[in-house]
Parts: sequence; C-alpha cells; structure tokens
Amino acid sequence: MSPREPIRGVWVSCQYAVRGIRFAFRSQRNFRIHLLAAIGALALGGAWGFSRLEMVLLLLTVMVVILAEMMNTSLEFILNLLERRDHPVVRAAKDIAAGAVLIAVAGSVGVGLFLFGPRLGVFF
Repeated sequence: MSPREPIRGVWVSCQYAVRGIRFAFRSQRNFRIHLLAAIGALALGGAWGFSRLEMVLLLLTVMVVILAEMMNTSLEFILNLLERRDHPVVRAAKDIAAGAVLIAVAGSVGVGLFLFGPRLGVFF
C-alpha cells in the first residue's frame, strides 16, 4: 500500500459525505429550513458579538438539529425500501425518528432563548 492510499480513501469518503449533504439539501424541505435557520442564527450570533463559548454552544446546537434531520431522513429511506409504509413497526420507527428531530429542535429553541433572549430583552 502506498502512503497515499489512506489519504485517497479519506478523500473518497468525504466526497460521498458531501454527496449525501447535497442530496439532503435538494430533496428535503425540512433540511433546507433547518439549514437556513442555522445560518441565520450563526450569522446573527456573530453580528451581535457572541462570545466564543456562546458561538460554540450555538454551533453544537445547530449541528445536533442538522444531524437529527439527516438521520431521520436516512432512516425513512431505508424503511421505505424494506417494508410497506403502513406497517405499524415502520410507522413507529419513523415517528420515533421524527420525535428525535422535534426534541433536537425544541432544545435548540431553548438554547436560542438563553443566547438571544437577553439581547432582545425578552428573556431573563
């Protein structure tokens, strides 16, 4: 194995990952909404002079929501491939995955209230 083989493998893996992100962006409305909200929140945090810690917290929160949305989407695709949509187990799995996204979004709203609320004078 040449010294470049591991690097090439990492590069190919990154290309697959970027392809997945592009697919999610093109095909999933909720992914686009979450991504737009994330970009807006991060830009606003930067414009309002959030501390490094606040920006890290905001970035981690954004990442949790985006990750949850992507995992939910991938699970839905797999389940649609494997089983009928009306199967009770498939429905339950999809509902649980959607619930995970909802929890991530609710948590991000809570973090947003703590970070943005004092600057807006509406919280604390």
